[in-house]
Amino acid sequence: MKLKKFSYKKVNSTNDLAIQKIKKGFIQGLVVAEEQKKGRGQYGKKWLSQKGNLFLSIFFKIKKKTTIKKITSINCKIIKKILSKLFKTKLSIKFPNDLLINKKKVCGILQETIINNDNKFIIIGVGINLSKNPIIINYPTTNLLKETSIKISRIKLLKIIKYNFEKKLKKFALKD
Repeated sequence: MKLKKFSYKKVNSTNDLAIQKIKKGFIQGLVVAEEQKKGRGQYGKKWLSQKGNLFLSIFFKIKKKTTIKKITSINCKIIKKILSKLFKTKLSIKFPNDLLINKKKVCGILQETIINNDNKFIIIGVGINLSKNPIIINYPTTNLLKETSIKISRIKLLKIIKYNFEKKLKKFALKD
């Protein structure tokens, strides 16, 4: 599976743009933005997106019987493995879709499915706090720079994530 990259400076939501791409006939791709004004998390919660962090959405056509639960687990494990290796740190998964470092949220992953022209698509939105983190009452957050003192470029991390998703999720993708 090869993901076509769509890059933007500022968007409302990378997931919303992925939906637009699907409706325009794209079968798979990766939407990335430097800034996201209206990111969202699980159950419609607002995801606070701060410039300098990484915001992306991967989308592709899937088999109609594919359950989102199975892909959610795989997505979390892919991102966890990448971040653990690059930042030489231990992360944990807070079910169903958050990654924590030192018991503080550093990454959120939101999966959505849509049907378009009788085809089922999954959209995997990923937000990673690279250098900044929001302050959320009763929910500790952090960023990778603060926790590890390691700075990595958004572009380098994006390339690694793209490569891993192309390799690991091809078994769920439907080809035309």
